[in-house]
Amino acid sequence: MRRPIIGITTYVEPAAFTVWRDLTVALLPQMYVDQVVRAGGQPVLLPPAGAPAQVVGRLDGLILAGGGDIDPARYGARPHEHTGYVRTFRDDAEFGLISAALDAGLPYLGICRGLQVLNVALGGSLHQHLPDVVGHTEHAPAPGRFGHLPITPVADTRLAKALGTAPRPVPHYHHQAVDRLAPGLTVTATSDDGTIEAVELDARPFAMAVQWHPEAADDCALFESLVAAC
Repeated sequence: MRRPIIGITTYVEPAAFTVWRDLTVALLPQMYVDQVVRAGGQPVLLPPAGAPAQVVGRLDGLILAGGGDIDPARYGARPHEHTGYVRTFRDDAEFGLISAALDAGLPYLGICRGLQVLNVALGGSLHQHLPDVVGHTEHAPAPGRFGHLPITPVADTRLAKALGTAPRPVPHYHHQAVDRLAPGLTVTATSDDGTIEAVELDARPFAMAVQWHPEAADDCALFESLVAAC
C-alpha cells in the first residue's frame, strides 16, 4: 500500500554540522520524520521558500512544525520583550500554506507553533509570554529541555479518540499559547493551569493541533491519526 505523503514545514536557521560552520540551513528535528515513518506516512520537508502553498495538491496530509514566535502584528499586538526568533518569511510561507490546506480540506496536524499559526490564521490571538499568565515556567523549563506537565483531553473529540481522556504527561516546550480562541476552533485539551493545549477545527474532517511536542513522545498516536485520515 502506498504511504500517504505528509508535508512537514521546516526551520531556516544558522547551523553547524560535519565540516560546515555558520551555514544557513533548512532543517527539522529528525523526531518528526521518524514519527511520520513509524505511523506509516512518507515525510516530505517543506522549507519556507518559493510558494509552498502550491504543493498542497500533491500532499495527502500536512504538519506545521514547531519553531520561533509569530510576528505579533499578525494579531494586532506589539512585541513582548520575550517574543523572539520571529521569522517573517516563515510566517508568510506558513500562513499561505495553511490557508491553501484548509481550503483543500487537507488533513492537518499542527504542532506547537503549528497550533498558534492555525489560531492566528483564523482570527485568534496569543499570550506572548505564558509565565506572565500562569506564574511558572514549566511549559518551557530551560533552554533545550522539555517540560512534562499533564494535559487532559476532552471527551468525544478526535484527540480523546487517539489518546483517551485520562490526564497524561506530555513533552512541552512553549512560552506562548492561545489567548483569544479563533472562531470555529474547539478546545480539546488543557493543562492544570488552564492553558489551552489542543484544538480542533469543527468544519473540517481532520484538522487538529496541539501545543506540546508529540514528536518527542514515546508513542505515535497523533501521527497515526493523521495518516489514517489521509
